[in-house]
Amino acid sequence: MANPYMLDTETRALESGGTSTGPAYLMAVRALNDYGKTGGLLVDVGCGKGKLWSHVSGMFSDYIGADVIRYDGYPDSLKFVKVDLDTGGVQLPSDHADTVASLETIEHLENPRSFVRELVRLAKPGGVVLVTTPNQQSVISLLCLHLRGHYRFFKEGPGHYPAHITALLELDLRRIAQECGLVDVKIYYSNLIQIPRTVRRLPGIFRGRLFSDNIAVIGRKPAPA
Repeated sequence: MANPYMLDTETRALESGGTSTGPAYLMAVRALNDYGKTGGLLVDVGCGKGKLWSHVSGMFSDYIGADVIRYDGYPDSLKFVKVDLDTGGVQLPSDHADTVASLETIEHLENPRSFVRELVRLAKPGGVVLVTTPNQQSVISLLCLHLRGHYRFFKEGPGHYPAHITALLELDLRRIAQECGLVDVKIYYSNLIQIPRTVRRLPGIFRGRLFSDNIAVIGRKPAPA
């Protein structure tokens, strides 16, 4: 018998809480700044409570959030589009956004390739697509996999499985970005890792893949020759 909880996308969305961690937002800002892509319209897919906008409002002139539910706390002043990303596309035109971002959303979805294709569709030619997700290759996540049989953020329980269902490695993210037509693909890490069962994080001298809770892939949609 099917588990109705697993089939209820809105319940899984509520389980996630509608916000990402601070390091994920800071990583996204760093990636966008380093990539040199600011200005114009930002479409935030899987926007949650719209917290990304508070970090990038000085970088873009307009913002549209899209998610399966409009969370309590999403600002009334921001545009919003409702979408179930497992069953349909975002009701916005193709080639619409200067930048399309999706923070800590792809791990909640059934088909990561279909999802990234939708993000690329939304971006203008020459526009940028940014995706972040939990880093499965941190030293802590790899220890969890070895000792417990699951990646760190995919244990059964609130905020994890079944809210998180798709674990992706750096290689997966690179391949998906390239398969979906992005070029100039780059990878970023949050360079912060939280010690399990505490609120402490390792010092900033520990950086990169092994010492980051989050990973980002960013690329550009080619413009016509």
